[in-house]
Amino acid sequence: MSIDLPIYLDNHATTPCDPRVLEVMLPYFTEHCGNAASRSHVFGWTAEAAVDYAREQVATLIGASPREIVFTSGATEADNLAIKGVAATRHTQGKHIITAVTEHKAVLDSCARLAREGFEITYLTPGPDGLLTPAQVAEAVRDDTILVSVMFVNNEIGVVQPIAEIAAAVKAANERALVLCDAVQGVGKLPFAVEDMGVDLVALSAHKMYGPKGVGALWVRRRPRVRLEPLIDGGGHERGLRSGTLPVPLIIGFGMACELSQESMDEEAARTAGLRDRLLHGLRTRLDGVSVNGSLEHRVPGNLNLSFAGVDGESLLMSLKDVAVSSGSACTSATQAPSYVLRALGVDDELAQASLRFGVGRFNTEAQIDYVIELCADAVERLRALGPSPADIAGDAPVCERPGDD
Repeated sequence: MSIDLPIYLDNHATTPCDPRVLEVMLPYFTEHCGNAASRSHVFGWTAEAAVDYAREQVATLIGASPREIVFTSGATEADNLAIKGVAATRHTQGKHIITAVTEHKAVLDSCARLAREGFEITYLTPGPDGLLTPAQVAEAVRDDTILVSVMFVNNEIGVVQPIAEIAAAVKAANERALVLCDAVQGVGKLPFAVEDMGVDLVALSAHKMYGPKGVGALWVRRRPRVRLEPLIDGGGHERGLRSGTLPVPLIIGFGMACELSQESMDEEAARTAGLRDRLLHGLRTRLDGVSVNGSLEHRVPGNLNLSFAGVDGESLLMSLKDVAVSSGSACTSATQAPSYVLRALGVDDELAQASLRFGVGRFNTEAQIDYVIELCADAVERLRALGPSPADIAGDAPVCERPGDD
């Protein structure tokens, strides 16, 4: 059986747009071209009705009210709006924020900016399995804590945090503290209901659930109401929280992506987890020295972050030119540095440099997984036979960093 190459296994960086999503989007680029804020003609009414329906689809996926959904350009903007918006409205109540060292850069960089403005940030370190404990988070909460930000699923290692338990522990320690959850990597793959989770703000992204790039959302609790200061002014769109003309086709696609994910969630989770396990079993059958980074038990279906002892991750990545996966290191500076997430787990630098993230998704097949097993195992055996790579010896070559995973 022939395999079409290349094979896409980087579904945590982004997912391909589902053809059914694209189909519902296309008319809104052409015949349904109206601005959703134009209320004086049928084109505007049609666009507004379509946006309202998509808002319901997004809200339904997380068990929320459509009025609580604020559309943004993506999850990075949603995280920024949540963190900076809370800081602006609550700084008189306190200037203490809690997050984890393994959070997405959208959260970490937003917190770093607030730290420069006088806020105090507490960074929690997870255990070797990548998990925070509710008690650990609660212990860090103070009377002046205004926000706790913990992601649902880590974008590198796929570990699923106990969000409901963490949120409950935060509220027990300080009922005024708000809880933000970046749920980008988990919503659409695992059940997530905002009321069950007990959180106040949730960041979402369409392109992580087979929707279009360029659109996301922030869920903002209405009861009790969470007040935010907007980042963008200019028209009062999205109930004053995010001004700007709504990208109607993208929002339509976001809504359909949510609906499709909800319809097939259980079946798809079982299938992708099965492919993930097949990949791990196949590699470990062929190779020694393959370690899983993060908890395998508490993990989103489809994620596999592996370290291959005795192999440089970048060299291995270059050997897998027919397979799209992500390296555990990053190209943002002229110095070689392993993943900050793996470092936080206590993975030594050599193993962290030898890590790859595999992201199995909706459109992957058993045949593709079997091909990747053989290709990857052959590459590892070949590189181990060659000995240390030039990058291992030099130690100062630039290494590509993992994508931002908005």
